[in-house]
Amino acid sequence: MATLSDNHPLACRQHDHEHCIETALQTARDRCLANGARLTALREQVLTLIWQNHKPLGAYALMDMLASQSTKRVAPPTVYRALDFLLEQQLIHRIHSLNAFIGCTHPNEGHPNNFLICQQCGVAIEFNNNQFQQAVSDTAKDHGFTVSSQAVELVGLCVSCQESAANA
Repeated sequence: MATLSDNHPLACRQHDHEHCIETALQTARDRCLANGARLTALREQVLTLIWQNHKPLGAYALMDMLASQSTKRVAPPTVYRALDFLLEQQLIHRIHSLNAFIGCTHPNEGHPNNFLICQQCGVAIEFNNNQFQQAVSDTAKDHGFTVSSQAVELVGLCVSCQESAANA
């Protein structure tokens, strides 16, 4: 596979996911320390699994992965509590259309949930675009609407899958 240029999203390039994981874990530790929250071993394990690649994972997939790493099965409520904690700490996002979770690439910045989701390889790319956000805000204002949360999920083909299709 050809190496994609640096102007392609990180999720679409070959790279060291260990670096992604370590960065996410250190950010989580710092954030929890600052918030007086407890980052348990299970919460760290769930966050590590979520960051192993840039593809959203559902709760049951996480349970199966946790079970493969341990001799005992983790109950669904335990995994959902870990996910709720990570969501509360703004370390992950929920992708509603997939009922799955992905690591937050900018946990120290308040931002909406905007994703480009590849229907072929499953990668999800978090994005924030000031012009797009302004258009959303202006549209809401024009309609007298107050936005309390936002989730935009655009489905299509990532640059890697487009290039693979073009080279096939």
